[in-house]
Amino acid sequence: MVDFKAIETFMWVVTLGSFRGAAQKLNTTQPAISQRIAQLESEVGVRLLQRDRRMVLPTPDGRQMLVYAEKLIGLRSEMLAVVGDQSAMRGVLRLGVAETLVHTWLTQLIKSVNRAYPNLSLEIEVDITSNLRTRLLAQEIELAFLLGPLTGPAVSNRVLCDYPVGFLASPSLGLSNARLTVHDLAKFPIITFPRKTPPYEVVRSLFNRPDLPPMRLHASASLGTVIHMAIEGLGIAVIPTAIVENEMADGRLQLLSTDLQIPLLTFSASWLTSPDTVAIERVAELAASLARGGAVVDAPLSPRH
Repeated sequence: MVDFKAIETFMWVVTLGSFRGAAQKLNTTQPAISQRIAQLESEVGVRLLQRDRRMVLPTPDGRQMLVYAEKLIGLRSEMLAVVGDQSAMRGVLRLGVAETLVHTWLTQLIKSVNRAYPNLSLEIEVDITSNLRTRLLAQEIELAFLLGPLTGPAVSNRVLCDYPVGFLASPSLGLSNARLTVHDLAKFPIITFPRKTPPYEVVRSLFNRPDLPPMRLHASASLGTVIHMAIEGLGIAVIPTAIVENEMADGRLQLLSTDLQIPLLTFSASWLTSPDTVAIERVAELAASLARGGAVVDAPLSPRH
């Protein structure tokens, strides 16, 4: 009898193009992957994969097998979504997150996932959107919360939230409540997101003008560092106001009034379409609920049809 785990292994070897990728995806070893494929080929009596130095490709019989494997995996996911309980969601979900969300509702999401799906583990990596996009398309992560939505024929998206960006400074800089112009702001160093991010490019374009003093733009990959520098009076931070609500409430930072407009930052949950995305979609649903200001979810959401 053909083992279901071997069928799932075969599908991921073909999808990811390597035994190593499938081993990472299924949280096992390459020898275990090889053994499952050998067992499957022995049971069906045909060669399913051909190997070269760069990647693994399906044979003609393997391509036909893949059609049925995807159907089986999809039906299993549908079954678990309809009749399964919390314990049916198990394994490891690799999640990439933009740092802004770390400072807002990510910890609530982790609590929500732990309560709703106690057998599902999260591996969380924090990075900038461009890197998260690359890693998602390379299938090194399965779900990404990033500036989006992403475009692509195999990409699914769920809009999470919009965050306004403000100009924030320590009261020690002595900036009044008067409406500040770009010339007023340009007298100070500007501290913001790292290079190769959309917010950085917007801020750079605002202050890279011939009628302004030479630009002093400090970029950091750590928003925690940006916040600390602003509190210490080292410059004006241009960041989402949602991540410094406590600092504004206790007076360590103040929101400046200015005539400059920064576009909203729209964050999306993005993942690659595949037959086995129930866990990914459930976590994305939980994230969307929290991002909209919903309560922490203690039970699975109803499946979508």
